[in-house]
Amino acid sequence: MDYKQIQDLVEERALAQDVMDASRVFRIREEMERAEARRLQPHYIESFFLEAFQRLGGTVRPREGRRSEVTHVPALVRNRDRLIGVGEAVLPRYERIAFAKSELRLPGLAEAAFICPGHPLLDAVIDLTLERNRDLLKRGAVLVDERDLGTQPRMLFYLEHAIQDASTTRSGERRVISKRMLYVELDAGGAMRHLHYAPYLDYRPLTADEPGVPVILARPECAWITRELEQQAQGYAIRSVVPEHLKEVREARLTLIQKTEAAVKDRLVKEINYWDRRAGDLKLQEQAGKPNAKLNSAEARKRADALQGRLQKRLDELSQEKQIAPLPPVVLGGMLVVPLGLVQAMTGKGNAGSLQATPVDTQASAARARAIVMEVERSLGFEPVDREFEQLGYDIESQVPGTGRLRFIEVKGRVSGAETITVTKNEILYSLNKPEDYFLAIVEFLSEAQHRVHYVRQPFQGSRTLA
Repeated sequence: MDYKQIQDLVEERALAQDVMDASRVFRIREEMERAEARRLQPHYIESFFLEAFQRLGGTVRPREGRRSEVTHVPALVRNRDRLIGVGEAVLPRYERIAFAKSELRLPGLAEAAFICPGHPLLDAVIDLTLERNRDLLKRGAVLVDERDLGTQPRMLFYLEHAIQDASTTRSGERRVISKRMLYVELDAGGAMRHLHYAPYLDYRPLTADEPGVPVILARPECAWITRELEQQAQGYAIRSVVPEHLKEVREARLTLIQKTEAAVKDRLVKEINYWDRRAGDLKLQEQAGKPNAKLNSAEARKRADALQGRLQKRLDELSQEKQIAPLPPVVLGGMLVVPLGLVQAMTGKGNAGSLQATPVDTQASAARARAIVMEVERSLGFEPVDREFEQLGYDIESQVPGTGRLRFIEVKGRVSGAETITVTKNEILYSLNKPEDYFLAIVEFLSEAQHRVHYVRQPFQGSRTLA
């Protein structure tokens, strides 16, 4: 038998998404590895929920380990769930809740409710919090980027983008089939770029001894910041980011819809033809005085007509699902990102000459360190890709050939004898999500021509291995 021909037939007829060849399995595994590395850590959900729930009037008591008891769920939270909930209802109290799967079932203790995205209690709290504080996002914020020692501030806008088809929900609204957050950054030169993952986690708010917001906005470096920037960010998202999102969603859905349409026609047309033929045969028997006691021609014709109506209805539904269209991105808010160099210049803690030279030197040494680590990865048999400028939380993505597995490597270049290495929240988040596949690569520059490379496993946990 021709294996390739069989594989092509399976690919052509398959409606299930898990029918695929080895290369597609590897690609999907890579995407799953990236998604797992970007997932939200339980402690982020826990810290948000505990504070937001108490602000809404709820009562939470700490219990054994990292489990808690919810002794009172306010009426407004339960009422909100009745408006937006689609499954399990929010209870008046919870004996135990937990935010990590390891805490759900402990020996001799009651099972805890798993508070995660999708749980009705968390969804109701999020919805109420957004309703009460959404205007704060539009007002904006000023945050400091401690990794940037320059003096030019940037604007970061966050937008929500959705894609819908022509089918409608029970409420009569068009169905949203994909939704995601977009982050667009603008600088004083007019350059814009799309940041892929929660860049604000790497920034911090202004401290009490640093200049206030009015003082910073009055600086000549901020003179380019106007109200038109929001429209520019929205326009950039429409031109550059929305088409990528639409292409990604449309290709996958249209392929599945076309296969589904072919399968529906194949099955129902056969059934319709059968009952048409059966109705004709029964009609002839009835005219010959030999009626069928169990089934008559009228009933067979009725079944054929019902199947014809069912086919038309299903084809209309699939036709509506094909009509995929993007909604315009909505600007939810923005922030002014102030480089640490500008704050130091305003407070007199640095001089302009050193502040302008340092970033260039840092970027050059970082690029050299990445090139060294990529060469090491190739020598180990891996396939590295430089992802530094995408700001994903790591610098190098190294593929393990033939497996679909990825190694996530954060690179730090330091001169020999340097005492500190600075990391960001996003880098720590990635390392906690993928502890077995995340490495901190430290390139120690001994001289212009000599260096030494150290790989650190699980760098932000208790047990670390230096190799």
